[in-house]
Amino acid sequence: MTLAFIFPGQGSQAVGMGADLAGAFRTAREVFEEVDEALGQKLSALMRDGPIEALTLTENTQPALMTVSVAVSRTLEREFGVPIEKAGFVAGHSLGEYSALCAAGALTLADTARLLRRRGQAMQRAVPVGEGAMAALIGPKTDVALAEAAAAAGAEVGVCAVANDNNAGNVVISGAAAAVARAIEKAKELGARAIPVNVSAPFHCPLMQPAADEMAEALAAVAISPPRAFLVANVTARPTNDPEAIRRQLIEQVTGRVRWRESVEWLSGEGGVARFAELGAGKVLTGMVKRTAPDAEAVAVNTPDDLEALAKSL
Repeated sequence: MTLAFIFPGQGSQAVGMGADLAGAFRTAREVFEEVDEALGQKLSALMRDGPIEALTLTENTQPALMTVSVAVSRTLEREFGVPIEKAGFVAGHSLGEYSALCAAGALTLADTARLLRRRGQAMQRAVPVGEGAMAALIGPKTDVALAEAAAAAGAEVGVCAVANDNNAGNVVISGAAAAVARAIEKAKELGARAIPVNVSAPFHCPLMQPAADEMAEALAAVAISPPRAFLVANVTARPTNDPEAIRRQLIEQVTGRVRWRESVEWLSGEGGVARFAELGAGKVLTGMVKRTAPDAEAVAVNTPDDLEALAKSL
């Protein structure tokens, strides 16, 4: 049975995440300590104690979620004897792609923490607060959402694009606030639910180009090694282990769509994956997998008991 390790993105954060793991395993504590040192900040204290308003700031959320995911993956390997190679593939949702690459040894933990801190800051700077927006469209399939986004965009209202294709009937659009508002109206006319997403910037759309330029500079300065398991990339929904392709795709990912539905379809189809394990905070991706690949097994792994159960089953 082919296994994939998957890593969550923004929205899975919660005060206290990873605390039980750090309390139970030295390996996990060392991950938290290394990230604190790399950032010159007690991020671990913010994750443990909050407040949630500070944890939800993009520049904190991104490295924090990665820290929990890598703590889980390293604990699995060093405390339970389950190496990353046990999976044929890794994949992550947006910032989770960095978690996947770090867990698979393509990026060092310190570099990953600093890259995500800069990524969060760059994405926040790219568009002034209030000028961009995001919304989840529940109901229409991606082709319908794409048509809605294209129809909403225009010279007078600005950019609107599909940011996340999560699963059939669940897409997130992103762009200029006026264009997203128009797309919400169109979605409701078609009988879909449209839910504004409470974010501080319009991620994964062309308005993020200044952030993509900044990440190109940041990524040029770090070493990327071939990952120990193939990465299924957000922007292509196809596997790669080529460091230069990974570097390019991480830059493209800032403005490009997260093709999560297509990634799960490829993994459960051509990739032969019958089992997905979500390593990190929450269980958002586990639910998405079950909706796209209902015949596959999907489990969330983020507590000591979860790790023990997964290790015993492999």
